[in-house]
Amino acid sequence: MNHRQAQERAAIMRALAHPVRVLLVDALASGERCVCELNRVADVDQSRVSRHLSALRRAGIVSCRRDGMRVFYRLETPCILRAFSCAAQVVRSGRGRGGGVA
Repeated sequence: MNHRQAQERAAIMRALAHPVRVLLVDALASGERCVCELNRVADVDQSRVSRHLSALRRAGIVSCRRDGMRVFYRLETPCILRAFSCAAQVVRSGRGRGGGVA
């Protein structure tokens, strides 16, 4: 891996580095959803959800399509869900809470 590739990967990780974005990606794991549904999942106002979805879109994690007045989002790269599984394993092992870090 070179420095540019490392920067690209870090940008993707930064896009996921917010609890609301994690909730949104997890909600999209089951398929396409409109913004109104994602508002309920995240339990924040629509402007905040839209900002978070924009960050995920810039990172290439989600894409959207418009259908009349509604905007629907879907995972562009469902493989990102493997990162969630990996994070859960880290937490289960006790290392996700600062354990074992010098």
